[in-house]
Amino acid sequence: MKEGVVIKSTGSWYNVKTDDEPPVSCKIKGRFRLDELKSTNPVAVGDRVAYSIDPATGTGVIEEIKERQNFIVRRASNLSKQTQILAANIDQAIVVATINYPVTTPVFIDRFLATAEAYDIPTTIIFNKVDRYDHFHKDQLQEIVEMYEMIGYKVLTTSAKHDDDESLEKVKVLLKDKVSLVAGHSGVGKSTLINRVEPSLNLKTGRISDRHHTGRHTTTFAEMHPLSFGGYIIDTPGIRGFGLFNIEKEELGHYFREIFKAAPSCRYYNCTHLHEPGCAVKEAVERGEIASSRYNSYVSIFLNRDEKYR
Repeated sequence: MKEGVVIKSTGSWYNVKTDDEPPVSCKIKGRFRLDELKSTNPVAVGDRVAYSIDPATGTGVIEEIKERQNFIVRRASNLSKQTQILAANIDQAIVVATINYPVTTPVFIDRFLATAEAYDIPTTIIFNKVDRYDHFHKDQLQEIVEMYEMIGYKVLTTSAKHDDDESLEKVKVLLKDKVSLVAGHSGVGKSTLINRVEPSLNLKTGRISDRHHTGRHTTTFAEMHPLSFGGYIIDTPGIRGFGLFNIEKEELGHYFREIFKAAPSCRYYNCTHLHEPGCAVKEAVERGEIASSRYNSYVSIFLNRDEKYR
């Protein structure tokens, strides 16, 4: 029995890397499909697994999934109640967003952040394509960056196609010696940014629709890539939604840092921060201490109104 890390998932086959040996194509035992009926993929990129080799074919069979340090999930499809595990055993998550070309909605960013908080994964926001912003979008970006930094999130701004070395160096410092999940909508320049940081990867990039300012999927499956300066990056498909699964609605406020901080001052201990009198969270929103966009995201997610923004 050998042990290794899953570096690529293609749905039915998994590439497993062991030390300095070439990756081995593996399938999984059927029993794993019964372990997590609500998940479409019981084995994910980043999983540490034990596998055996079939001497006749040279392919492997994953016999055991080691205990996960953490993982992050998304909804498998709009109509499905199943989840898809994007990656496991990651040190940090990075959401790449754009103010325009295409638009990344606040509720998408906030759902991503809340999901990462729920799984105890540190997260950084990178706003890309800043070279394309007009004065209005630049002012909007500045307000958004200041808001998230005030909450306690690290925020970087980049232009993956035209960036200077100083800005790219900040991204390299962020990624160095860590296993990083990189996610975002299709078209935000995720693959282009990764290629600038690590040109040897030469990941496929796609064009933005001139009519809809939206991107087309260029990454089909999650894959882990080694970085020459230390660490690994997990590139994911363009993502429309993340899932706060197995989390009660009453716990949602725990994963919005500023709401969690204000909540103990609410009149009622089980306040939902929607309609109750004496709600310290709503009062903080009125005073401008909690951004209205963040509160609106909380309400949308709580009431499942954010489905179309995923």
